[in-house]
Amino acid sequence: MKEKVTVTGVPETMIQTLYARAKESQKPDAKIKDTMAVEIVSELDYDFSNADKDKAMGSGVIARTIVLDRMVGEYLDSHPQAVVVNIACGLDTRCYRMRGKYSRWYNIDLPETMEIRKRFLTEDGPVYQIAKSATDASYPEKISYDKEDILVVIEGLSMYLKEADILQMFSVIEKNFPKATVFIETMSPFFVKHIKEKSIEGSQAKFVWGIKNGKALQELIPAFTYKKEVSLVEGMKKMMPIYHVLGKIPAVRNISNKIIVMEKN
Repeated sequence: MKEKVTVTGVPETMIQTLYARAKESQKPDAKIKDTMAVEIVSELDYDFSNADKDKAMGSGVIARTIVLDRMVGEYLDSHPQAVVVNIACGLDTRCYRMRGKYSRWYNIDLPETMEIRKRFLTEDGPVYQIAKSATDASYPEKISYDKEDILVVIEGLSMYLKEADILQMFSVIEKNFPKATVFIETMSPFFVKHIKEKSIEGSQAKFVWGIKNGKALQELIPAFTYKKEVSLVEGMKKMMPIYHVLGKIPAVRNISNKIIVMEKN
């Protein structure tokens, strides 16, 4: 019996991204392997036809997964026993791919999203679920923290928020974790203005916020230091060799989504 899922707005994007990861994982030359995504998609009663047609969304999700899996893996290799705070987790399964590399992993998302997550992913042990918004100042109370290194991952969220929400989200991190590294995916202002996600056109999810680069982000949140940024072009190179050439063009790199690394010291 398949599970019917009814979800709209920004939470609906988690179904689309899950589907993109499942679809890629089943290809003979798959660039990522997300067996849990494949399993969950097979249990869902949901119309994936829009996601199937949205090639740009699918490629972006796979590129982002390639880049973030590498970045998170490298961080955890050099910071054993770190605590990971995964904001706007949706149906993300990275905590399972990274198992054994962290001391605790907290998946955080809106209550309605977490209701769906709980139906497919029963988390225990070092993986915890917190049903709260990223801007809710009370979510850190549920995090057991004893001055360990903290890695905060914010994937696929910032482009749907207003700037005030971005500031609030960083303010919560700043006030609660003495030292934290943040990996945040951002979209360029050009994309926010000109691009629509076909796969969720019927829902109320709309791109709202973008930022040019990490230096501009540091100006907004001076308590954090900009360390580096990685363009999702790096993930696209693994999928389409042409990006080894396209990626050298500054305009292509500039308008691609980026993972910006910020550090609070």
